[in-house]
Amino acid sequence: MELTGATWRKSTRSGTQGDCVEVADNLPGVVGVRDSKDATGPVLTFDPAAWRTFVAYAKRH
Repeated sequence: MELTGATWRKSTRSGTQGDCVEVADNLPGVVGVRDSKDATGPVLTFDPAAWRTFVAYAKRH
């Protein structure tokens, strides 16, 4: 899925060796996640509420 108009940012938890995840959360109704080493590769998409739940869980563990 191509997310036209997405603004991608690297996760603050990304590694220093280039093992990075990028998130685009500026679009209504969808959050995109991709591997920064493959900007034209596949994108996972999430409902914003599901993404918030995932991030909250990850912060606790």
